Amino acid sequence: MTSPIVIWGAGAIGGTLGAAFIRAGHEVVFVDNVKEHVEAINARGLQIRGPIFEDTVKAKAYLPEEIEGVYERIFLCVKGHHTEAAAKALAPHLAEDGYVVSAQNGLNEAVIGRVVGDHRVVGCFVNFGADYVEPGVVNYGGRAAVVVGEMDGKTTERIKAIHAMMLQFEERAVLTDNISGYLWGKLIYGALLFATAVTNDSIADVFANPAYRPVLTRLAHEVGHVAQASNVRPEAFDGFDPAAFAPTAPAEETERSFDGMVAHNRRSTKSHTGVWRDLAVRKRKTEVDAQILPIAETGKALGIATPVTFKLVELIHEIEAGTRPLDTANLDELVRIPA
Repeated sequence: MTSPIVIWGAGAIGGTLGAAFIRAGHEVVFVDNVKEHVEAINARGLQIRGPIFEDTVKAKAYLPEEIEGVYERIFLCVKGHHTEAAAKALAPHLAEDGYVVSAQNGLNEAVIGRVVGDHRVVGCFVNFGADYVEPGVVNYGGRAAVVVGEMDGKTTERIKAIHAMMLQFEERAVLTDNISGYLWGKLIYGALLFATAVTNDSIADVFANPAYRPVLTRLAHEVGHVAQASNVRPEAFDGFDPAAFAPTAPAEETERSFDGMVAHNRRSTKSHTGVWRDLAVRKRKTEVDAQILPIAETGKALGIATPVTFKLVELIHEIEAGTRPLDTANLDELVRIPA
């Protein structure tokens, strides 16, 4: 393909991916709804900071209403709760034989598919550490798992081409026939990350705290139970092993996975989640209603109790509304929920 790669959402994930693609020799176009970010990229380029690589890359950037033309490859990298609106905005710019790669957190592929057609959606799992710092600046804090796959598990020519591109970003990028397993695995892990975000402690410090490992395990059990009932086999990555959080898993196996997650997160300069940044720094709504709430609602529909998950959503909503501070006492509220 010869047309530029479109990165729709040039924040932490999109900015990092786009910069890596440019460094690998691809032409990239950025689209973002933050005017100041678009202006900064056009004026000075996109600056990537951090221990992996530091560079300032040049590319054209547009607001969604400004971009013109039709493109074959669009990487959608927006927050989960902005997925439907972004998919509708990009749809007129997607070639008939083109595709959208959902480089996001959560189960967004179905949402995109309802807009552009399921056959034009490619699954993508990313776990690397990155943060939007300020207009024109993104911090790439730590390498981690990158996985792509067709939603039906088939090995197509386009997924092989996408995998080759991802290898230019992450040399250990994986091509899988079970992308849903990785996405659900990230949902289990993501629920744990949301729990760390109700405090000001780092991800590693919360995972390392023995006082909270039991309730975090309960949270993982709830999400894993819903995944199992949905006929999904979650996959392991970056020290997180979903099998270690199954209800029948030996305690030492769970502890070993926690230790692995602590070690992985200690290696990254990204100490806190993007959820925490939304709450503590950017003072805006998180992806909780797009990522965590659907798990609890699906569990309810299936007759699976998810009290810790529902309470976590409630805590996040209260922090978003400014009626609850960030504090480890919030985790204590989860601990007090009857088993």
